[in-house]
Amino acid sequence: MSQGFKLRYDQLRENDPTKADAVSTTSNKDYYESTGNARNLCLVWPNGRRVFISYSYLVSGEFKLDDDKNVITLSFSSHTITLKGFGLQPLFMALLDHLPRMIMAVDARYALNDSLKEALVLDMLVEKKAD
Repeated sequence: MSQGFKLRYDQLRENDPTKADAVSTTSNKDYYESTGNARNLCLVWPNGRRVFISYSYLVSGEFKLDDDKNVITLSFSSHTITLKGFGLQPLFMALLDHLPRMIMAVDARYALNDSLKEALVLDMLVEKKAD
């Protein structure tokens, strides 16, 4: 069943079955709005490459500080994903709850801002595990 599914019975109880469902005003579609069942994580590189993988196959995650960058290692049943960048701890905590829909890497030359307001992913590596 879809997360946005609303029963007609509920509409009748609200006395306005012709009213369209309220559209979400959240413009940030990089995160799921609430916790749910079937979820995917999509990785987007600056060159346009995209990869998605299901959260249901996420086995473990690790956050560590390497030199000046943060590193998140996500171990899925078939792949290992490594994210490198700055300010990644909030992203790691969001990954813990399966909230991010998209993680977009940026070119390192655009990482000049000293006041980070959100995670800045500079490098993403997806490795297929050997069978």
